[in-house]
Amino acid sequence: MDIRTIVVCETQVPFVEGGAELHVRSLIAQLRARGYAVERVALPFKWYPKDEILAHAAAWRLLDLSESNGRPIDLVIGTKFPSYFARHDRKVAWLIHQYRAAYELCGTEFSDFDHLEGDVGLRASLLELDTAMLGECRRVYTNAGNTAGRLKKFNGLDAEPLYHPPHLADRLAPGIYGDYVLGVGRLESVKRAHLAIEAMARVDRPIELRLAGDGSQRANLEALASRLGVSDRVRFLGAVDDETLLGLYANALAVAYVPYDEDFGYVTLEGFLARKPVITAADSGGTLEFVVDDVNGAVVPPDAEAIAAAINRYAGARRTAALHGDSGWARARQITWDGVIEKLVSA
Repeated sequence: MDIRTIVVCETQVPFVEGGAELHVRSLIAQLRARGYAVERVALPFKWYPKDEILAHAAAWRLLDLSESNGRPIDLVIGTKFPSYFARHDRKVAWLIHQYRAAYELCGTEFSDFDHLEGDVGLRASLLELDTAMLGECRRVYTNAGNTAGRLKKFNGLDAEPLYHPPHLADRLAPGIYGDYVLGVGRLESVKRAHLAIEAMARVDRPIELRLAGDGSQRANLEALASRLGVSDRVRFLGAVDDETLLGLYANALAVAYVPYDEDFGYVTLEGFLARKPVITAADSGGTLEFVVDDVNGAVVPPDAEAIAAAINRYAGARRTAALHGDSGWARARQITWDGVIEKLVSA
């Protein structure tokens, strides 16, 4: 079948933009650059109250995307839960992640699912529906090996990881190895920015921590920095534009990225493409598919003392930071869009 028209399905939390949203926009841009007619179909999503989650899934299931205004749609690409519930006989999933609170986060401090009858039943329904809906797809791909591993563990489905460059890949460039460590991402509990802030109480002066991003935990994190007496060395930059972010990456000493069980993590590759070493945690998930300890970064236990030790090491050995940054760059530059697009449209 000759693929000409493609719909990319996106679940959109209003007024929130992070890695998943950048993932979809980059995919659409790459498809269009190769001559495909592409449209984005998005439905809003709200994860609370929990008893509405199945209603959101049902809304996607009501969508028949086989044609539009009499024009056939050749291919549908689903991404984040529950966008892959849409109906089409040539559907492919490039899974960013499922509803994580019901999967690997269940039973941790990052999930609102408890061992209550209602939650247990809802979780069972979500797993069963996901298995069926993803089972309809011609092929299932994931954004990383960590995501594929979860899919196998919880749903018994095989998936092939398709790694892709971050949207700033062609513009990231190295500058100096400055006097700050950079943290990038939403300020939410699962991203664990608090670990980097706690580390600053043990980091030698004059090193700063600069956090680019916003989120529901910002006020709590600012209060933490104040309690620890490091407010003068932790800068909350909020959401920044691309030009500002490029400059922040260019002149950082290193990148600190220590989320809990991340899916993929653009930040890792962005740091590498700016030739910066990446400090991550041993339980950070997808980052470990790229970061190799003492080769292109530091893999440390998820605690403030270990993170501080890694930062102090780079601050005291800029040559090591540069060598690790070069190694990260060599790894990241191997990842391109060409193989991703070919796999998706030929599935």
